[in-house]
Amino acid sequence: MSTDAVLYDHPGPRARVRNRILTVVFGVALLALLYWVYLRFDTKGQWAAALWKPFTMASTWTDYIVPGLINTLKAAAVAMVLSLVFGLVFAVGRLSEHRWVRIPAGAVVEFFRAVPLLLLMFFIFYGVPFLTQSPMPVFWAVVAGLTLYNGSVLAEAFRAGIRSVPSGQSEAGYAIGLRKGQVMHAILLPQAARAMLPVIVSQLVVLVKDTALGYIIAYPELLQLGVNNLSANYGNVVQAAIVVAIIFIVVNTALTWVAGWLGRRTRRTGRHTGPTPVATGEQPDMGFGEGIGVTEPQG
Repeated sequence: MSTDAVLYDHPGPRARVRNRILTVVFGVALLALLYWVYLRFDTKGQWAAALWKPFTMASTWTDYIVPGLINTLKAAAVAMVLSLVFGLVFAVGRLSEHRWVRIPAGAVVEFFRAVPLLLLMFFIFYGVPFLTQSPMPVFWAVVAGLTLYNGSVLAEAFRAGIRSVPSGQSEAGYAIGLRKGQVMHAILLPQAARAMLPVIVSQLVVLVKDTALGYIIAYPELLQLGVNNLSANYGNVVQAAIVVAIIFIVVNTALTWVAGWLGRRTRRTGRHTGPTPVATGEQPDMGFGEGIGVTEPQG
């Protein structure tokens, strides 16, 4: 029985008609809402050409939008890598059999999950200089905050993914002589990553959007340059916010598409196992000696 048959019942004729009706009703309601928003903006003069004209100028993009986007992507890329590493390390730590590893790892994860990211960035940027007696670079304050918070969330995602792998997988690894670290690296983590890929991608999308919180410590990201600085010069804060929101939507949609492509490629790779013994007519070599309870196939 396929998984789809268990998890999802295909709708019958009446259900399909009901779904089509609900889709049309929702679409009409959405269009009505968008038209109402358009009329409200038009009443306030927010569609005036003068307010949108700055976005037709090259200087607007070269001085505000593009530098802000580059800084946003730079902080997001570094934080993504560090968050994934942080998540893997602390997920394995929380699954350790040693209490002196498991308990501190759990405390770190729960602490940084509980602290709001905005306060985390604020405390890192203004608190670290009191300890080190040297200024904290704003870029690394943003990256550190994003890493600690999102890495803690990813640690829980990886831990759930590892626990979701059937215990027979690790038992089979131990049976052929693998150590615990080898079982984790070669068997559990790859399957957990594939199982939790939607959750991981969702959290990475959140990470990209959370770079905008660097605004609180004056990090020159897309929100700071593309909305605050730009609107200060042209007085078009609503228009700037709309343009920046569209850019965030495009970036996150591209990230989701890439992750979906990677997931499909990973699933295809996982299904390719080469010729099976049934297809080749050969008995698999299990490494336990020759001729133990194995008969040669007869022609």
